[in-house]
Amino acid sequence: MFVLELTYTAPLDQVEALLDAHVEWLDTGYGSGVFLASGRKNPRDGGVILAVGDDRAGMERLTAADPFVTGGVCTYRITEFIATKTAPVLEAHRRQA
Repeated sequence: MFVLELTYTAPLDQVEALLDAHVEWLDTGYGSGVFLASGRKNPRDGGVILAVGDDRAGMERLTAADPFVTGGVCTYRITEFIATKTAPVLEAHRRQA
């Protein structure tokens, strides 16, 4: 599993201008089963996405295609972790240590 942490690098009005395209990108990620949860950070200086995938390189390619990245308004911090304990709804993503 991966935690994808977005940090805005531009003023919110520039982020908002790309929001519809970003949401479409998110919808594609949810549709493909890669994204499990997402939302804004509080305070609103970025966001967080919980994702599943085979490897870090794939996550790097995926986040590089985010309109927020291509539009130059955010950077990503990608953290991979092995989910050894989960809520029942995420059991399919649980792995042995």
